[in-house]
This record gives sequence, C-alpha cells and structure tokens, in this order.
Amino acid sequence: MAKATILIVEDNPDISQPIADACRFAEFKTLQAYDAVHGLQLASEHRPDLILMDIQLPDWDGLSVAATLKSDPAVKHIPIVAMTAYDVVGDQARAISRHCVGHAQKPIRPRDLINLISAVLKLRTEPPSRPPKPANPTSPRTPRK
Repeated sequence: MAKATILIVEDNPDISQPIADACRFAEFKTLQAYDAVHGLQLASEHRPDLILMDIQLPDWDGLSVAATLKSDPAVKHIPIVAMTAYDVVGDQARAISRHCVGHAQKPIRPRDLINLISAVLKLRTEPPSRPPKPANPTSPRTPRK
C-alpha cells in the first residue's frame, strides 16, 4: 500500500521543516510550499492525500486558499487541516469549519500532529457504515390476544 502524501503549506521554515521531518518519520511522503501560489500549484499537480495549511501566509490568507481548493472539482476532495498560532474564534472558526476538516494550533507536538493526520486519513479511507436493515414489513406477525 502506498504511503499517503502530505502537502505542507507553511511560510516559516522553522515550523514547516520539523513538521515535514515528523511526517517523514511516520513514513508519509511530503511536499512543501512556502507560499499560497506554490501550494495551489503543488495541490493541483500532485493531488496529495491531505493538506496542512497555515492560515497566515505572506501572499494570501490560508482560508482563501482553502476556499479556492474546495471550489476546484479536481482537488476539492482533499482534506485540509488549518494550522494557526492563535486561538480560533468567531468568523475564523466558522471559515475553518466550512473549508477544513480540522485545525491545529501551533506549536503542535509532532506526535499530536501525526495522530491528527492519521485520524483524518483513516476517516477518509474508511467505507461508510451501512445503515441497519429495516425490519421486513411482510414478515408474519403473531396475532394479539
């Protein structure tokens, strides 16, 4: 089975490199973009299994990038995890929930990040659970006394 590919869109190498190292240690393939334009390009070209998106990029805000990705039929299925250094509240929380499957507050411990990535990927690959079969309406009933 092929290992999942993670696209890391983070402008700060002091943050992106440890994230990439943790992902590779967990045997994920990684792609790195240091700005929104390159992130969009890599997402389109490589179609990663998951995107870790900084929401404060220098050239474009990460939530706008996420919205752009979700409007593109070729990549809209890719789950996005927002990364932020701040508490998520109000409009920002609503925007993240609209375009992302979750968020991680930086700094994030490598083990916690890998657990989050694994959980998102597992949800993405699990088949939907089947609803229980309805009772057979034509089955014989015991008459009431």
